[in-house]
Amino acid sequence: MEEPPVGTAKGLLYFTDGSLAYAGHYIHEDRAEVHTHSFMEIAVVTGGQGTHRSLDGRRDLQVGEVILLRPGVWHGYEDCQSLDLYNCCFSTELLHRELAWTREDPLLGYLLWTAPNSMQRRGMLTAHLDAQSLKASVVHLDALDRLSHQSIDQHRGDIIGRLTLFLSHLARAVAEQRAPGSGPSHPAVVQAMRLLEARLAHRWTLTELAAELHLSARYLVRIFKTTTGLPPMAYLAQHRVETAASLLLHTDQSVTQIGQAVGWADQNYFARRFKAHYGLSATTYRQRFTHNAVALRACPPT
Repeated sequence: MEEPPVGTAKGLLYFTDGSLAYAGHYIHEDRAEVHTHSFMEIAVVTGGQGTHRSLDGRRDLQVGEVILLRPGVWHGYEDCQSLDLYNCCFSTELLHRELAWTREDPLLGYLLWTAPNSMQRRGMLTAHLDAQSLKASVVHLDALDRLSHQSIDQHRGDIIGRLTLFLSHLARAVAEQRAPGSGPSHPAVVQAMRLLEARLAHRWTLTELAAELHLSARYLVRIFKTTTGLPPMAYLAQHRVETAASLLLHTDQSVTQIGQAVGWADQNYFARRFKAHYGLSATTYRQRFTHNAVALRACPPT
């Protein structure tokens, strides 16, 4: 049996190279400083009290609360009194590789891909689990935690499988609280999302994207909004700022270079879009969070 695939840097836990996913159990007293990360994070409240702080403001937490955060979202905890959390974290590489199929699944696609960025959620999704659903989720998280002690070479399938079981259970619970009008992923929408992400810096227009898919622009907008809650160009903007946030944290590129890399050559326009999404300017975001955002596979406890 090996040591868990985590290390410590500046008081924060992080994934060591080669790790896929991690679930850990943490108890917070007082506060956990505002921070961000470049990976998916899901926090499940199992006990205690506290207040979650994010761009959406402050939210009092209860047992059963679930907070899902896309990469780049900043958050923290305040007024913690034995706030008992399970954190489940996994890299974007895993999401785009082994879990790429989830994009086409009606429940998992909504949980991981479309819901956090729809309806002005700006990368964050909250839900509440009843006692039975919370108990079932903890079973999967406990199992994933125990797998942290096993060799990844011999247990890769187990780790991915257990993570998928947890995500599937959570997706079913979230589906019961799903907003009216949000539908399952249409194949053309999935293809559109992949086209936009693959050519992020390209000067996309709605007409060009629709032509690539052999659809009318009006029909594409309708099915895209039904699935994601956003029109295609708004989804592209969400993905651009998410990518820009990662580049700000983990590269030395200038803000201007990063804006160009994600498809916004006009620095002023990039600045407006970034601040609209994260509530901070790109420069302030970098200054505030670079010190506690470690490598791409880093996973600070929330």
